[in-house]
Amino acid sequence: MIVLDTNALMMPVECNVRLFEELDRVLPDATEYVAPAAVRDELVKLADGAGAEATAASVGQDLLDRCTVRETSADYADDAVLELAQADDATHAVTNDTPLKRRLLDAGVPVISLRGRNKLGITQP
Repeated sequence: MIVLDTNALMMPVECNVRLFEELDRVLPDATEYVAPAAVRDELVKLADGAGAEATAASVGQDLLDRCTVRETSADYADDAVLELAQADDATHAVTNDTPLKRRLLDAGVPVISLRGRNKLGITQP
């Protein structure tokens, strides 16, 4: 199970990343993509605005169709990502958020993030 953060789902617009193609490249055996309900809710709020961020969030909402949305005890998206990433069936988390990336690595979770202009790479804890 790969856990995706809000900004991961917004990467196609914000960073010109072909998200699922890149995830398939770095983790060819990935079987399930998961996003916390708090991430879905954050995308809904961001998409309600205007400008590039709203467009990116709208695309992120469309990409949620390829993910399983799971409820967590956390209301804040970063906490919810960390909660799911620490589940027994989680193998990696995807984020470009530096503070969250640090929290995930400290918790022993490998992180997939942007490397270079539009490629993803894995950072091991």
